[in-house]
Amino acid sequence: MNRPLEGLLVLEFCQFLAGPSAGLKLADLGARVIKIERPKTGDACRQLSIKNLFVDDDSLLFHTINRNKESYAADLKNPEDLEKLKKLISKADVMTHNFRPGVMEKIGLDYDNVQQINPKIIYGMVTGYGNEGPWRNKPGQDLLVQSVSGLTFLSGLDTDGPVPFGLSVSDIMCGNHLAQGIMAALIKRAKTNKSVLVEVSLLESILDVQFEVITTYLNDGGKLPDRSGAKGSAHAYLSAPYGMYETKNGHIAMAMGNLPNICAIINCDIDDLYVEAGSAFENRDKLIIRLAETFKKNDTGFWVNLLESNGIWCAEVLNYQTATALNTYKKLEIEQHLDLGKGVKIKTTVSPIRLDNEKLFAAKAAPKLGFNTEEINKEFELT
Repeated sequence: MNRPLEGLLVLEFCQFLAGPSAGLKLADLGARVIKIERPKTGDACRQLSIKNLFVDDDSLLFHTINRNKESYAADLKNPEDLEKLKKLISKADVMTHNFRPGVMEKIGLDYDNVQQINPKIIYGMVTGYGNEGPWRNKPGQDLLVQSVSGLTFLSGLDTDGPVPFGLSVSDIMCGNHLAQGIMAALIKRAKTNKSVLVEVSLLESILDVQFEVITTYLNDGGKLPDRSGAKGSAHAYLSAPYGMYETKNGHIAMAMGNLPNICAIINCDIDDLYVEAGSAFENRDKLIIRLAETFKKNDTGFWVNLLESNGIWCAEVLNYQTATALNTYKKLEIEQHLDLGKGVKIKTTVSPIRLDNEKLFAAKAAPKLGFNTEEINKEFELT
């Protein structure tokens, strides 16, 4: 299958997660992505592991983000290497970086200077908190960004204090936004034949993720999100029955729905708590506790079958073991093997995008540090 970004050359001066995850998405769509890495150590993510899992001297995390790419080793402080990079930039379509503000200016690879090298370049920048302003030099790290964005006061109970999201959600969403911005810039360049600057920040990305609740906050008299005190409540701004409930053998998740109708179906008496629609939020905690008492009386399967047969939105709550064993999961073909050579393979996920009914499998493993340096030097006549 011909992929839409085939023939596009992307230079990735990025490390860790946000910028490289954007490069991963571009590579899945057919772009040729070359990671520019410092000699000897490379992308710091090579040594940043989750649960201390490593594969062939590089972290498993690095492999998940950098498959289907090439690696070019260059010292940005070395004049000879810098000249090679400038030649490479002159032939590229896109370059991205997540250096601190001012770093690229010092070595002459900021947007203004790169425009002189390549007047049609798409130049993508990732920062923690924006390229200007009082926080421009603060460390752009996912947990820190979650902490200053309000996100940590949306999950958990009202007595829990701040609860971080169990995923690098700021990095991942920032990578999505960078990829979106780059593809929009490519369309703009096709119309204008000129370079485009694309800027994203971790803070703006995680604020954008919260658009529904921030909009509610801004238009609700500045009242803070009201987390529930009842176990299982799942949304600071939504009322009962929305949440998760323990059953006799597991848990069931309830989406939004007509509360009196649901309670009639499961035989849960709420007449003393529900007078009119506003009661669902006003008495949310008491209603959730009342529902929880009812759901404990039977198995998850019983409740799901009963509710779904009556058109009520609900689902069994699954962990990774049970979720990945489902035929539905398998039919999605969301897994693929990466071949690292010498009989070593790892499993990872596949792009969720289908094009013309085909999955975007990309089984090329993440590159060894500097593995492609010599062939790139020859191909682009950099030496």
